[in-house]
Amino acid sequence: MHHVLVIHRWTDRYADYAAYLDHATHRVSYVTTERAARHLPVEHAAGVRLVDSTEDVKAVREAIDALVENAGPVTRIVALQETDLDLAADLRDALDLPGQRGADLEPLRDKLLMAERLAAADVPVPPTADAPDHAAVTDFAARHGWPVLVKPRRGTASAGITRLDSPADLADYAFPRDGAMLVQPWLPDEVLHVDGVFTGDGLGPWRAARYLTTCLEFTTGTALASVEIDDPDLLDRIAEITTATTRALFSGPAVFHLELFRGDHGALTVLEIGSRPGGAEVPFVWREVHGIDLMAVACAHQVGTEPPPLPTAHPTEVAGWLLVPPSAPLPCRVRTPPAAQQDGPYAQVAPAAGALLTGGGYEHAGARFRYRGASSAEVAAAVRRTMRDAVLDCTPLDPAAPPRLVVIGCGNPPYREYALHTLAGHLSTALVQPAEIDWQRRHVADRFVAADTTDTTDPTATTRAAAALLADHPGPGAVLTWDEALLETTAEVARRLHLPHMSPEAVRRCRDKLTTRRLLERAGVPSARFRHVHTADQARAAADELGPQVVVKPRDLAGSIGVSLADGPTEAARAYARAVGAAFPGLGALDGAIVEEYLSGPEISVDCAVAGDTVHVVNVARKRLGFAPHFEETGHLVAPWRHEPWADEVRAVVTDAHTVLGIRTGLTHTELRLTPTGPRIVEVNGRLGGDFIPLLGTLATGLDPVVTAADLALGRTPDLHPTHDRCAEVRFLYPERDGTVASLDVTAAAAEPGIERAVPLAAPGTRLLLPPRGIVPRLAALLATGETPDECAAALDRAQRAVRHSLTPLR
Repeated sequence: MHHVLVIHRWTDRYADYAAYLDHATHRVSYVTTERAARHLPVEHAAGVRLVDSTEDVKAVREAIDALVENAGPVTRIVALQETDLDLAADLRDALDLPGQRGADLEPLRDKLLMAERLAAADVPVPPTADAPDHAAVTDFAARHGWPVLVKPRRGTASAGITRLDSPADLADYAFPRDGAMLVQPWLPDEVLHVDGVFTGDGLGPWRAARYLTTCLEFTTGTALASVEIDDPDLLDRIAEITTATTRALFSGPAVFHLELFRGDHGALTVLEIGSRPGGAEVPFVWREVHGIDLMAVACAHQVGTEPPPLPTAHPTEVAGWLLVPPSAPLPCRVRTPPAAQQDGPYAQVAPAAGALLTGGGYEHAGARFRYRGASSAEVAAAVRRTMRDAVLDCTPLDPAAPPRLVVIGCGNPPYREYALHTLAGHLSTALVQPAEIDWQRRHVADRFVAADTTDTTDPTATTRAAAALLADHPGPGAVLTWDEALLETTAEVARRLHLPHMSPEAVRRCRDKLTTRRLLERAGVPSARFRHVHTADQARAAADELGPQVVVKPRDLAGSIGVSLADGPTEAARAYARAVGAAFPGLGALDGAIVEEYLSGPEISVDCAVAGDTVHVVNVARKRLGFAPHFEETGHLVAPWRHEPWADEVRAVVTDAHTVLGIRTGLTHTELRLTPTGPRIVEVNGRLGGDFIPLLGTLATGLDPVVTAADLALGRTPDLHPTHDRCAEVRFLYPERDGTVASLDVTAAAAEPGIERAVPLAAPGTRLLLPPRGIVPRLAALLATGETPDECAAALDRAQRAVRHSLTPLR
């Protein structure tokens, strides 16, 4: 059994590791980014660690150390994207692993060394020289003439290449500080590229193509297009120079991407070659048109397994592709994506209207199109039709302009108006919700979309609505929700609009408590022993195993709905019936229920600001529970906690849980039990806490979690420094029995010293059913502040006695 480490960065399906690597036979771990983890087989992985960028060597090495601690020493390394090849080779050197080492890779990454090796092997290359400074470029131009190209020796995708037409251009050019450069003459020749497999002895399957435009032109806003070549005479000459190039540079089997110049008289010259599958749409057209997965072959080479069988016959179809850049300079926001092209491409990928474009390689450079046909001429004609008609219409974005935050779903005014009020005081707010605007208007004015336009549980409709609210805004934009039922929708909206947010996958891991438990257990994060049950008999058996007391809960509801404590197997069977029969507005039920060991000890909630590798605890609330055996939250106390003996361990456990669940962005709400054996995770929620907990945090510390959540959604670094450290507590008042509210008056309670606010929660006529029959059947909320918990409790006692209400009992 191997421990295979995969370094991965693509967000689209460029590679299918589940098909390439047997995750049951081997331990397969991944180091990737939050956006790129989308298509990985996370549930079958030995571990996943997220980093901001796989180019951050320090972060990647720390992630690998964590994976090794959990899954054992790495024995094979896979890195299929060109920018990750260097790190993979360095790691193989450091760990003494088989595969491409630094010495093997060096002539394939250092373009100056590459040109020297090829020239020594009599393979034609353009004049190439080191370019450490202006004098070296001046000397080169004196020998070879102007214009010249100055480019990184280890670059990729034409990044960092500059054309200099004269000494004046050179005088204005600033050499980068972070990389060696080389200089070559600028050649007005046609550029070709060759993709395929080198077997170690010669060429396996390969295809040659011509760029209709150039990669360098693409960096300045021109569409980039490629069409495969079907000219047999030209292909024979390409085969000859490709064979010579691969034999001169490769030390073993490899997938390659070669670029050639073709001069006016047909002479071929090697521009450069990479030891990896081609970029842009090359892997897709090879899979879809030619039936060969170049990524699978490259993965097999790196792991040391037999690659998939490769056809020997030359493909009969010709493929092509096109990348259309945005109409405005980056960063920009998509106003209108290209219309579906009916006459040409067989596949089209375009960013959604409203999407933020910031660049990041060919994958994120604009709209992408793929073609197939019987001849080069047929495919080229189709590509040119699309180039003529397709426009990615965008508007420039001013990062310095005031931001706009689109709130998706708003909740009930007693519980969430304070949050919307806070946001409106800091930035431009907008609202997407499934009802006509009412009390929210004073906070968002006319910036809203209502139910007759969109269904907020539909990601496509909600994306369209959010995009409309951002379309005419010149500054940065963001989306945010505090509604549990809309977390997945909002995460998907953010993904489609390329905005910072917790990923939809991370949201689902939190929402499904069974997945949360499994992932925490696999990673050794302190949680609860559990069983997934589908019948009352299974619940009895689980209780018999996990008892003497167990908690039975639905997999994906909220607000402790359907959750109850069971004493023994018989009560567990009854609790199972309650759990599977429970419902929460807007949330569908997943199959079965969870039976887990009862965690004794006080329960706390921890609100965290998460940005990349940092999980910062914003505030801690002590939870008040009532209505046993149910877990009704009757109040919360935020008080100084950093001196507590459990503080450091809570920080560590919460941080580990966020890492395991893949949470990299946002404001989260984690619930724990402080058991005799240490803190243990109850659940992690990907949103602001409810029950006024964020407001309590602001009152107690001066640090506002609502503002923090908005900053994180905008990709900003929030101010996480508290201005004071005191106590704030909320107490919820319940009716003494089931009934209909006849009257409620909290005026006198609000006037009591120490009371910050008294909030009525049930209007006259509201029918309240006590747990487990009703959902949070509260009359009012009383919020108090004080220097100590006792001061808060005394103020709440006085205020509770001052509340006046009457109730009509139910029959």
